[in-house]
Order: sequence, then C-alpha cells, then structure tokens
Amino acid sequence: MIFSKTEALKVAEILRNAAQTEILPRFKNLSAGAIRTKTSQLDLVTDADEAAERKIEADLLSAFPNALVIGEEGVSRNPRLLDGMGDSDLAFILDPVDGTLNFASGVPLFGVMASAVMKGEVVCGVILDPISDDWAMAVRGEGAWLQRPDGSTTPLNVASPVPLAQMAGNVSWRYLPQELRPVVTGNLPRVAMAADLRCAAHTYRQIAGGYLHFAFSSSVMPWDHAAGWLIHREAGGYTAHFDGSPYKPVNRGGGLISAPDKDSWQALRDALLPPQM
Repeated sequence: MIFSKTEALKVAEILRNAAQTEILPRFKNLSAGAIRTKTSQLDLVTDADEAAERKIEADLLSAFPNALVIGEEGVSRNPRLLDGMGDSDLAFILDPVDGTLNFASGVPLFGVMASAVMKGEVVCGVILDPISDDWAMAVRGEGAWLQRPDGSTTPLNVASPVPLAQMAGNVSWRYLPQELRPVVTGNLPRVAMAADLRCAAHTYRQIAGGYLHFAFSSSVMPWDHAAGWLIHREAGGYTAHFDGSPYKPVNRGGGLISAPDKDSWQALRDALLPPQM
C-alpha cells in the first residue's frame, strides 16, 4: 500500500483551497440560520462544514477518480457510507471543519482534516490549520512534518516521556458513559494539566509537535482520529484503545489514549480509568 508525498500534497492543497473559499469567508460571519444542531447543543454543523465538504469531495474525486470519499456530514445523512471504508482500495475520510463549536463561537481554533485509507489501513494524514495556513502531515513509513505553502518543512516529534505527575494533555470526556465521567474527571489531578481544546485537529497537532504529552478521547469517530493518529504515530507516539487494543479507523468504540510511548500510555490508562475496563 503506497501513497506518495506528492499525492499527500495534492490532498493538502485541496483542503487549503476549500478553507480559503468556503470556510474562512464564513468565519465570524455566520447568520443564525447558518448554525444548526445535530445530536445536541454541543454538536453543531454550519454552512461552512457542508460547503467545504462538498468542495473537498468534488476536488478529491477529480484528483482520485476511483476513491471512496467519506465525510462527517455525509455520514450524518447516510451512516452506511462508513461500511465501505475497510474494503476500499482507496478511501478518504474528511472532517471539513473540526472544532465546529469553536468555529461557530468565533474562536480561531479549528482545523480541516483528511486521511487516506487503503484496505482499512491509514496511509496518509493531513491536518490544516486555516488560521496559520500550514499543514501537519504524515505518510505511512515516512515520518511526520509541518509544511507551509512556500514548501518549507519542520519535522514533528512527540514530547519526551515524563512521570505521570508532570504530564500535560487534552482530555475530551464528553461522550464517556455517565458512570465513567466522575471516575475520569476525579482522576485528572493525578496529571499536571488537563484541558479540552474542543478540537481534535489542534490536539493532534499539539501532541505530535511535543507541546502536550497526551490526549484522552471518549469518542473514536474516524474523521476525528484517523489523520491525527497517523501523524502522531509517525512523530514517534503510541496510541491504543482503553482496553489496550491497537487503533483501527473501522473501530467505532472503546475510547483512545495517545502518549509519547507505551509505558506512558500504561501510566495514563492506570491513572485515569478503572482497572476492570
């Protein structure tokens, strides 16, 4: 399974074009009717999400005519779109505006994410920050890097391991089962810092770049994690589900913890979650 850096850069430019034409012009410029709820008041969709997904999908299919394109908003309308991800020769998983709650609130902390998946394996990940206008990127087996439109690059590397009490991370516990919420939140003082950026795109950029040690997520939808998982992995990190099983984009449950290495993962898992899980 080969997906080249040249192809990854095509994907990156497609995301950037959609951000410049469909997302940024709507930032802080959304009418009341342009923001809608999906499952709750904390689960939003905007005109920017839908317009960007349409453009990205059309441009990806123009560049990769035989690909399957699976977007978050498309799956909201037709959940069966996910069924073909594990068998497709080439599928793209899209999050057109990750951090929609921030975007709709006028907070400049959102991203555009895409991953390429071949036969169920993630082979490329791209996370665009439209505000800083750069991409965190990875191609399987070729490392992870930050790339700017002028072509300059900076390697991405996770933070060095530290003791549990010195770890700083992002904890998204919104979708935990009700009985686990007080357990996890009650254990957070065991680490040095636990915030929630409300944006998987920036969380993965932070942990892949070594600015945070870990990420804890109660939801594992592929558009939130496939791209970032590969970028973090290629930057040297370790991720597994709460039960220790390896991450796969076809998995739809089980939570995720990402850390600099397996020992750090185990320390976080033991500190934050009950032992019987």
